Amino acid sequence: MNSKMQSRWPTIAMGSLVIIASTISVGCQVNVGGQTLPSPYYLDDDIQYFPKGPEFKLTREAAALKAARAGGDTNQ
Repeated sequence: MNSKMQSRWPTIAMGSLVIIASTISVGCQVNVGGQTLPSPYYLDDDIQYFPKGPEFKLTREAAALKAARAGGDTNQ
């Protein structure tokens, strides 16, 4: 190797280490093998609460079909 390459080697190595260390320390979500893994800060996130809904998700559609079959008008 020439002297210019030898003098640049520590700079390149330190720059690479800084980039790798900053990427690891950020802590964002990653996708590994089909799994979405959380960031290290997931314990500090806001809790989202979704109340339990009906078991049958299409209750309005079923009621509309039943009324249409019975001859009732659903568009009032």
